[in-house]
Amino acid sequence: MHNTVSTHNQSLFLEGVALDDIANQYGTPCYVYSKSALTQHFMAYKNALGERDHLICYAVKSNSNIAVLQTLARLGAGFDIVSEGELERVLLAGGDPSKVVFSGVAKTADEMRRALAVGIHCFNVESEAELELLNMTAGEENRIAPVSLRVNPDVDAKTHPYISTGLKENKFGVDINAAPQLYERAATMENINVVGVDCHIGSQLTDIKPFIDAMDRLLILVKQLETLGIKLQHIDIGGGLGVLYQNEDVPSVADYMAELLPQLEGRHETLIMEPGRSLTANAGLLLMQVQFIKNNGEKNFAIVDAGMNDMLRPALYQAWMDIQPIKTNTDAVEAIYDVVGPVCETGDFLAKDRSLAITAGDRLCQFSAGAYSFAMSSNYNSRPRVAEIMVDGEQTHLIRARETIADLVRGEKLLPEEN
Repeated sequence: MHNTVSTHNQSLFLEGVALDDIANQYGTPCYVYSKSALTQHFMAYKNALGERDHLICYAVKSNSNIAVLQTLARLGAGFDIVSEGELERVLLAGGDPSKVVFSGVAKTADEMRRALAVGIHCFNVESEAELELLNMTAGEENRIAPVSLRVNPDVDAKTHPYISTGLKENKFGVDINAAPQLYERAATMENINVVGVDCHIGSQLTDIKPFIDAMDRLLILVKQLETLGIKLQHIDIGGGLGVLYQNEDVPSVADYMAELLPQLEGRHETLIMEPGRSLTANAGLLLMQVQFIKNNGEKNFAIVDAGMNDMLRPALYQAWMDIQPIKTNTDAVEAIYDVVGPVCETGDFLAKDRSLAITAGDRLCQFSAGAYSFAMSSNYNSRPRVAEIMVDGEQTHLIRARETIADLVRGEKLLPEEN
């Protein structure tokens, strides 16, 4: 699962650092990322695309820490953003705005203005109303907005309903059959420059076929547009390549490209991709400590210091993520546990029915925690968000300090004294 995780003397190491040492130094819970894994996962795309004209735009929403963004920017990544906040993070991290694509169904005029001012690569427009607002806003700013329409190819990605995004009933994109008409409308707009087509059919796809079907449908549209005199500069196939969480049969990036690239043979358009999870998920871990062991007569509970506010995926998506002790406990007897957190919700669990040999005080590691993990964390139950650490060889860097109570109440105000 983690090619940068290894075992020495019955202890888990990330790259050259013992996880126990990280927990001692930074406390638990905390997120830990491998710079080497991030690099390997990005280079898998870069190498598989080879000579093909391309732009790899990392989906910032999956993990938006600025040190993660900086690591990818240095490798030449572009970025797929869905808010002005994500744009500002990319800029703080040294990302190149001309390699940024702006997705999302509810962009505001202010967000559009900021993106136009810094000169992003293009707006992935998701509706006719958004196109009208963008044309008007660009006109007010005396700028031309580069536009790609996000079309909905109605391909079933056969993934979790919350993360399937390419069906007619989803909120994203424009119906592919209505797209030519909207492209023609866009082509007449004074402050719009039509540059591409975009689709994104879902997340955690473990089968290549839906991508191939989507590209087939995009290419039919691209050829249709050519007959209307609209020539595109890029085709954006989105992201969504799945990763190994449990025992999924996951295709490699090389396998995916081997099937996708022949479809584009002889075509001039730049290929844009928006990988997120496949770059970060298996580059990250969540460390936690067992506070108490509890048995209610029916079940064993390992009550840990990490909760659903730190790691929402199991509660939200019923996500299965591997959990293991970071050191072998030879005194512990193996038993079946639910690993649960301190948050006052029955849904606050990180894992169910896991065989673990642990006692109170032991530290655990949740794998595949680099994507949609810290990024979705909250302060529910007034819990400060946890620290994030980047491992680089034998060095560790604190890339986000653990929040304090002062951070929790920043901006809040008491009412004035009553007379």
